[in-house]
Parts: sequence; C-alpha cells; structure tokens
Amino acid sequence: MAATAKSENEARRGKMMDFSLTPVQRELQARTRQFIAEQVMPMERDPRQTAHGPTEDLRTDLVDKARAAGLLTPHASTQAGGLGLSHRDKAIVFEEAGYSPLGPVAMNIHAPDEGNIHLMELVATPEQKARWLHPLILGHTRSCFCMTEPAPGAGADPSMLQTTAVRDGDHFVITGRKWFITGATGATFAIIMARMEDGTATMFLADMNQAGVEIERQMEALDTCFTGGHAVVRFDGLRVPESDVLGKLGEGFRYAQLRLAPARLTHCMRWLGAARRAHDIAASYARQRLAFGRTLVEHEGVGFMLADNEMDMHTARLTIWHCAWVLDQGEKGRDESSLAKVYCSEALWRVVDRSVQVLGGSGVTDETIVARIFRDMRAFRIYDGPSEVHRWSMAKRIARG
Repeated sequence: MAATAKSENEARRGKMMDFSLTPVQRELQARTRQFIAEQVMPMERDPRQTAHGPTEDLRTDLVDKARAAGLLTPHASTQAGGLGLSHRDKAIVFEEAGYSPLGPVAMNIHAPDEGNIHLMELVATPEQKARWLHPLILGHTRSCFCMTEPAPGAGADPSMLQTTAVRDGDHFVITGRKWFITGATGATFAIIMARMEDGTATMFLADMNQAGVEIERQMEALDTCFTGGHAVVRFDGLRVPESDVLGKLGEGFRYAQLRLAPARLTHCMRWLGAARRAHDIAASYARQRLAFGRTLVEHEGVGFMLADNEMDMHTARLTIWHCAWVLDQGEKGRDESSLAKVYCSEALWRVVDRSVQVLGGSGVTDETIVARIFRDMRAFRIYDGPSEVHRWSMAKRIARG
C-alpha cells in the first residue's frame, strides 16, 4: 500500500515537472506575442492614457484590435465566446499580454474583469449571464468588484465586513462604503460583497448607473494601468432584487476564495510579462552602454544583477506553472496561490528594481517604459492580499502540522 502511494506521488511529481509547451501552446504564444508587438506596443504613448488608466475610448480601440486578432477574452469558456484556456494555457498567454501595460486591457484579461468573468461563469444564473456576463466577455462593458472598505471595515481581513444587506420583501437594501475599487469609474455593473443580518456574507450584482450608487472620488495611485483607476464608492439604500443575488445567500466568503485563488495567479502571469519587458530593455542597454572602457554588462556589478533577474524570472515562471497545474487538476490550490502570489510579487519586484538600477537615469524617467512598469508593479505586493497575510496563512497551516 505504501509503495503504491509512493509510486503515485512520484508519478504526480513527474507530471508537474513537465513544463514543455505543446504545438498548440507554442502557436498561441507566438500569435499573442506578435499581436502585442505589432498592434499594442505602438499605442503605449497614446495621449488617451491618464493618471487613472486608459480612457474608455482607448480601451475600445484596443479591444477592437484583439477581437479582430481572435484573442479577445481568451480565458472565457468556448461556449461563452472565449478560447477556453486551461490555467497552464493562461500562464503562457497572460505573460505575453503583460509584456505591454496595455496588453491585458486589449485582450480583456485585466483585473477586475478577468476574475469577475471566472466567478460569474461558475455561479451566475443564465439570466445573469445574459444580462451582465456576455457583454463583459464581448468587451462591450466593464465591471468592478466591491469588497475592500476603509477602516474599520474589511481589508486584508474580510471578516471585518461593514457593508450591510437587509432584506425588505423580495429586495435587499445595501448600505456601506467601499474603497480601492478598481475600475469603478465607467463600470457598467458591480459585484458587491455585503454582510447579512445573520452575520454571513453574500455577493450581489448591481448596475452602477442607478439610485443608491455614488462614486465619491477617484483615488490617486502609483499605478496607471487599470481602466477607470481606483475609486471610493458609496452604497446608500441601494435596492437589489433577490434575483440579482450572485450564487447562494450566505456564500460570499466562499465565492471570494473561488475568485481570488486563480485571480492571484493571473496577476503573477501578467506581471511576469511586465518584468520580462523591463529586463529586456535593461539588458539591451547594458550591452550597448559604455563605461570605463567596457560595456555595462561586462562589469560584474551589472552583469550579476541581470543574471539574478533571469534566475528570479525563471523561478517565478516555474512557480506559476506548478500552481496552474494544481488548479488544472481540480484542486483548490489556496496555499499554492498564496505561495505564488508572495514569491512572484517579490521576485518580479526585484527584477524591475534591478532593471531601473541598470538603466540609471533612463530608468527613473519616461525615456523608457521601465519607470512606468516600476510604478505599476509596486502595488502587486498588496493586490489580492499583502505578502504578510499570505505568509501568515501559510504559517497557520504549518502550525497545524
């Protein structure tokens, strides 16, 4: 019996170590890379980019290009119009898309829409899918995910949720305040997390252009890559019919984990592409720039930084692939997604930081895109839970034995 279990574990580990790409994956990788290089990167200096992300007009133009290339919303199921990508397929495509800050926007795989699409495909009713999900998949609309609140509300600790939902006949009345809500400005609808009278949490779907919804203000942030930026949103007596409950009453916290585990991983995939872009620019500069009679890369201080970049990116990619494999097996992968989120966010930050250092003055100005990647990347260590919370979660599991 023990020998059988051992052989099964060995076989599983053997499968996990097979990171070679299939011919189909190679073709998809090449097609995505070409699309980003030829259609998206030339638009990176488009004046329709603002401190709060690309304008809706720019987003629409980018989405049209991805639609024409057959690369729009590739993570959605084939029945819904996507390519039905596995998590391993997404690891390839999302990395290539992340090579440009506009790539995820163009391909409709940016946060929060990417995670909302994943969740709604799993738990939304057919009527909810027709009303909200299908236009989102087609790139005609945007959405937001309203969970984080100002103190003393929910942040890294979702159990502190303050927004309430009180039943009133066949409606629920939602009252509360959310902040750091990515994409809220210009979003067509929201997924709202609220606390029920019995202390459980429920998710609700609601149009943003109705009474009871107010965007109080835009928040100034380091990053500029998300359409709509980040906003403070108030719900004041918002009436939501019971038919617009997302999934089952009282299951909000469970659905949040259902959404966040793959969403953490797709963040890693996209930011790996951005880190690779920063490294490529820094490496090219180091091969050409002369100092003290030699190119920069010939100086060990610079050459070693670029070598460390390659090691960090390689290990991050293996970490992503391992976690993707776990999710593709139908396992929950909560610990793995936490591991990937912590390691990748910190490793890829090191890559971008070193790239800035190698570039010197060019790295801290907009002479290259690296400064922009640097600003956008810093928040990655906080999105979907800061590194410290994930470490704490893993430590609690270790303590249980």
